[in-house]
Amino acid sequence: MSYIDKLFNLNNRVAVITGGGGVLAAAIGKGLSQAGMKLVFLDINMEAAQATAKTIQDLGGQALGLRTNVLETTALEASRSLILKQYGTIDLLLNAAGGNMPGATISPDSTVFDLKIDDLDKVSDLNFKGTVLPSMVFGKVMADKGSGNIINISSMAAFQSITRVIGYSAAKAAVSNFTQWMAMELAMKFGDKLRVNAIAPGFFIGNQNRALLINPDGTYTERGNKVIANTPMGRFGLAEELVGAVLYLASDAASFVTGVVLPIDGGFSTFSGV
Repeated sequence: MSYIDKLFNLNNRVAVITGGGGVLAAAIGKGLSQAGMKLVFLDINMEAAQATAKTIQDLGGQALGLRTNVLETTALEASRSLILKQYGTIDLLLNAAGGNMPGATISPDSTVFDLKIDDLDKVSDLNFKGTVLPSMVFGKVMADKGSGNIINISSMAAFQSITRVIGYSAAKAAVSNFTQWMAMELAMKFGDKLRVNAIAPGFFIGNQNRALLINPDGTYTERGNKVIANTPMGRFGLAEELVGAVLYLASDAASFVTGVVLPIDGGFSTFSGV
């Protein structure tokens, strides 16, 4: 095996992916499987987790799908026990659970004073607490063995103010900060073989935002056109375009990279709009 092959070698490592029933998690999982990793997809929807796992199995990979609520420590610990029994270790945690709710957004015909605090709490919990708790439960396995890798999912909404998504923006900004904090904590107290990074996707089409960005006839909505106008590459991202960055951050090629939030956004974060 060449030096470069060794740098990117992920063969037989074990990856846990929360939010495993989602479009982005499935695409990343497929890439990790093709790199030789064994996968565990966690989702509050058992059928979604198992469906994603089956797509990997059908391609010849090793995968499990488990029902797990990322907001319940006992559920996470139960899944951890099953994973360790099946695979013996955990090498990578990808925190892909997240989402938004209408009540935590500000529509064009409302103002911040119409914000539903209960929905704000739910969005904050899912995106932020739903990253912290898995990091604690699965990160403990990594800390105990002295090696491991956590990759979080931040967002362009954490980089700058984006209209409407007040709850999601605040939660993802917290994820970015937690990524930096956890990277420092693990490296200083458990060694340089533990790393924590994040990717910050730009605008990718998923189940939750499709109707917001694309009309039924395939044309862009008003908001979709605004996004494209502020994305130098002039298009939305494809889920598969997240895979390369995750493979890099997960591999030994990034052995001196920790606490980084990497934009994958077609230039959105660099563009001033003028």
